[in-house]
Amino acid sequence: MEAEEGVAARVVIRDAEPADAAALVALLEHGALEPGKEDAGDLAPYAEALGEIASSANDRVLVADVGGRPVGMCQLIVFRHLQHHGGRCAEIESMHVHPDYRSGGIGALLVEAAVGAAREAGCYRIQLTSNVERTDAHRFYERLGFVPSHRGFKLLLEPATD
Repeated sequence: MEAEEGVAARVVIRDAEPADAAALVALLEHGALEPGKEDAGDLAPYAEALGEIASSANDRVLVADVGGRPVGMCQLIVFRHLQHHGGRCAEIESMHVHPDYRSGGIGALLVEAAVGAAREAGCYRIQLTSNVERTDAHRFYERLGFVPSHRGFKLLLEPATD
């Protein structure tokens, strides 16, 4: 998929590859509300995760690529719901665009690609959560047709012990 205007005209949306790990970790850090949660010094777990995601029929990391450089990303997870007659649902996670490329249409291209992939997977709905502090992101998602219909909750888990 390619865009039609400005920098976005040079964007290619593609699936991530393990070799993208360093660039994607940098994007995660650029988008973090609390920097330092990712470890750019140890890329092996990220490359392993990208390989596992690529082997799954229900999980993808989409990359916005400009001239061979990942400048945006999002993860699309497709899952089976019990409700809606056992329908398929999709969720967008880890949506990030490099600060130098924001407001140029790249995020919209990523969301468009994720929505298209969800449709192709037979999903009846696509959803996402966005941190309450990200008011600019909320306006962005609403411009793309997303409706703030639910309130999300998270529980961080400690690693299981034997």
